[in-house]
Amino acid sequence: MTRIAILGSGNVARALAGPLAAHGHPVTIGSRTPAGVTWAGDGVDVALPADAADRAEIVFNALPGAVSLRTLTDLRPALAGRTLVDVANAVRTGADGFASELLHPGSSLAERLQAALPSTGVVKTLNTMHVSLMADPASLPNPPTVFVSGDDPENRLAVRRLLGDLGWRREWVVDLGGLVTARWTETFPLAVRPLVHALGPVPFGLAVAR
Repeated sequence: MTRIAILGSGNVARALAGPLAAHGHPVTIGSRTPAGVTWAGDGVDVALPADAADRAEIVFNALPGAVSLRTLTDLRPALAGRTLVDVANAVRTGADGFASELLHPGSSLAERLQAALPSTGVVKTLNTMHVSLMADPASLPNPPTVFVSGDDPENRLAVRRLLGDLGWRREWVVDLGGLVTARWTETFPLAVRPLVHALGPVPFGLAVAR
């Protein structure tokens, strides 16, 4: 059992909270307006972001990428000593709503978070797929690959264990090593516009054939 906080209460949080709670992990959703957040299901509570992080061993960043760095930096004391699982991608969007450019070219959101939160172990994962696949990879005939990046091997191992609870088989998980490798996975949103235009609005994710 691992105490988990998920910062943000949107689609990503809703995709992850139920499956994690179903595997016996107590989950707290962090929201600036907890009284206005309704949540169905056992094992999931709602609290202010700092309180949610205080209760947790592992914290998921389910905030929009564009506000993640500022918001999480403000939570530095509450995040100290925790593992932060960053699933966000920081991009600028065009008029059509699709990603048009990276907010941190030559770096990555994950690296910026690690620099801003030196007492927190940042791990990047689950950012190369549609949100519906994060806890249901087997729903596709050809499952996607999930990548893991982080500077601390123990933090990466803890996250890989949680990925197993989310339905990811060991052979679908690729540990890329250090956090610098997140620079590659964070470019995935730039491929979404042409893929949606080619395939239509269907769930998809990046996969490695081997």
